[in-house]
Amino acid sequence: MNQEKMHLVNKIFNNETIRTIWDKEQEKYYISVVDIVRVITDSKNPRHYWNVLKGRLKEEGNESVTNCDQLKLKASDGKYYKTDVVDIQGMFRIIESIPSKNAEPIKQWLAKLGSERINETFDPSIAAQRAIDLYRAKGYDEEWILKRIKGIQDRRGLTDVWKDGGITEGKEYAILTNEIYKEWSGMNAKEYKEYKGLRKESLRDNMTDIEVALADLGELATREIAKKKGPKGLEENIEVARRGGKIAGNARKDLEHEIGESVVTSSNKLSYEYVEEKEIEMKH
Repeated sequence: MNQEKMHLVNKIFNNETIRTIWDKEQEKYYISVVDIVRVITDSKNPRHYWNVLKGRLKEEGNESVTNCDQLKLKASDGKYYKTDVVDIQGMFRIIESIPSKNAEPIKQWLAKLGSERINETFDPSIAAQRAIDLYRAKGYDEEWILKRIKGIQDRRGLTDVWKDGGITEGKEYAILTNEIYKEWSGMNAKEYKEYKGLRKESLRDNMTDIEVALADLGELATREIAKKKGPKGLEENIEVARRGGKIAGNARKDLEHEIGESVVTSSNKLSYEYVEEKEIEMKH
């Protein structure tokens, strides 16, 4: 799949040249502010326009946008220069601050998204149908989608058990999930995504049927053990997560012994392929 089509920003800006860069550590895309301003305003000097806008936003107290990171991005002369960048959320906030006719379609799109999300709070079935439609649009078949929806429900069952055991923070859920993954795959979730060449995409969405089955087994085993043992706090739940993951790991070993090859693969479901940036240097 062409990398350009993978980027949300290129879709938003009708495939105008918007420089983006992926930060592996923070797992975020960063976008050149000057490029955003250039496309939205048609300014002949977008850098000056941004400096003026940044000054105005600072006066208004909008530090979340004006305290930009700086990254080295490739310029038209082929060299890399430090330039202000923002993440996806910052990009939208800047667009909302620019009074330009070019920004109106994007602002209307954001307003439409906001309205849809509010409607979903009144009727959650809309959100479920939206997820199904998105999976269909990405090329997943109906059988796969049904399994994926069930997997999401099963995952909720596990997080509910964790919650009963005193796990409340998202960071702790991630730690426990990583322990399960490491026991059966040998990698945490971040390493697994990198192995498959993914960035923001869902790891589970890009597993083979066997990988999904092993991930499900690890989480289901963890859930059942936790329900029986009643672990409290992070440390006790980590031990249970390892035990659940080990059950899936043993199943993996048995299967690989039978078929003579690894069932953990670097391929991803829709053949994503990214071109890695050669330089990245962040200034905080």
